[in-house]
Amino acid sequence: MFRFMKPILFFLCSASFITASRADTLNAGEPAPEVLSLSTVTESVLADNPLIRAAHAKWEAMKERVPQAAAWEDLKITGSTRVARFVDVSRNSFMDQALGLEQTIPVSGQNRSRERMAAAEAWVALEEARRTELDVLAKARGAYYGLAKEQALLELNRVDEAALKDFLLGSRAKFGVGGQTQAEVLTAENEVARIGEREHDLVLAESEAETQLNVLMNRDPFSRLGPADDMPVQAEHADFPVAQLRGALLANRPEIGMALADVARAKAEQELAGREWIPDPALTVQAQRYNYAGQAISELDVGVSMNLPWLNGKKYRAGEREAASDVEMAERALDGARIEGTGLLRDQLEKIDTLTHHVELYEKQLIPNARRALDATRISYESGGATFEDMIVAQRTLWELEATAREHFADYEMALADLEAVIGSDSGILKPATETTHSKTK
Repeated sequence: MFRFMKPILFFLCSASFITASRADTLNAGEPAPEVLSLSTVTESVLADNPLIRAAHAKWEAMKERVPQAAAWEDLKITGSTRVARFVDVSRNSFMDQALGLEQTIPVSGQNRSRERMAAAEAWVALEEARRTELDVLAKARGAYYGLAKEQALLELNRVDEAALKDFLLGSRAKFGVGGQTQAEVLTAENEVARIGEREHDLVLAESEAETQLNVLMNRDPFSRLGPADDMPVQAEHADFPVAQLRGALLANRPEIGMALADVARAKAEQELAGREWIPDPALTVQAQRYNYAGQAISELDVGVSMNLPWLNGKKYRAGEREAASDVEMAERALDGARIEGTGLLRDQLEKIDTLTHHVELYEKQLIPNARRALDATRISYESGGATFEDMIVAQRTLWELEATAREHFADYEMALADLEAVIGSDSGILKPATETTHSKTK
C-alpha cells in the first residue's frame, strides 16, 4: 500500500511547495494591500471610471451646442470685378467693381427656439450622465459587497475545515483503538476534501468580484485589492418615509429628468414651428465703383430680401401639427416615466423589507439554533450517543445557514444601493425614519 501512497504524498508535497513559492513570488517586494472601504471604492469609481468620464464628456460637448444654436447667421460678403467686356459702351455705363455685405436678422426669434431645443438636448445628456453614474456606482457597490461576502464565506469555510480536521483526528484516534469504524473515518476525510473543494469555488468567486471592482475603478485587473471592511451582519428594520421617497424620486430620477427635458424640447420645437411663419429678412449693403469715376465708391445700394412662407401654408401647417403631436407624445412619456419609477420604488422597498426579514430570521433564530444543535450533537457524540455522521450533518447545516445569512446580507446591501439608483439620489433621505439595529450575534 505504501507503494501507491508514496507518489500521492510526493504530489501533495510538490503542490504545497509550488503554492507557497507562488505566494512568495506574489508577495515579494509588494506591500500588503490596505483594508478596502466602500468610500474608497466610490471615490475611485467617480474619479476614474471610463463610462462615467465618457458620459460627462458627452454632456460637456452637448452644452457647447447651445450658443451655436442661439447665434445669428454668419455675415456674408460678396465681391465682383469686370474681367472683360465685349460690347462697345460708354465708359461709365456699367459698374466695374462691386462689394456687398449681407446679414440675416432673426426678427422671428427662431434662433431662440433652437437655443431652447439645444439646451433641452444638453439636459438629456446631463441626465444620461447621471444615470450612468448611478448605475456604475450601484454596480461597484454590489461588487464590493460581493467581495466582502466571498471573503466572509472563505473565513467561515476555513473555520469549518479546521473544526472538521479536529473531528477527523479524534476519529482516527478512536479508530486506532477500535472505537470507531473505518467507514466513519473515510466519511470524515471525504467531508474535509469536500470543504477544500468548496474553498476553490469561493476563491474563484472572490477573484471575479475583485476583477470586477478593479475594472470599475479603472485599475489593472491583476492588481491586488485589500480585504473589505469587516461589516457586521445587520439590517435596519423600519418603515421608510414613502411619501418623502416618492417626492425625491420625482425630483431626482434621471429617467424623469430625461422625459421633462424631452417635453421642453418638444415645446421649443412647437414654438419654432409657429415662428417659421415669420420670415427673417436679410439686409444687403452693396458698394459699386466705375473704373473711370473719380470716387472710390460710385454707388451705394441697400436692399432687403426674405422668403415668403405664406405661399407654402400646407408645409408649415403640417409642421405645426407634427410639433403638437410630438409635445403630446413627450408628455405621455413623462407620465409613463413617473409611473414606472414609482412602481420600481415600491418593488425595491418591498425587496428591502423581505431581505431585512431574512437577515433577522437567520441571525436571531436559525443560526443560534444551529449552533446549539451542533454543541448538543458534539456532546452526544463524545458520550457515544450520536454518530459521526450526525456531527457532519450538524456542522454542514450551520455552515450553510451562515453562508445563506451572508448571501441575504449582501443582497440587502445591494438592494439599498439599487434603491439609490432607482431614486436617483444618495442623500440622507434613504435613512429609515425609525431604526432598529439587529447586530450580528456571532
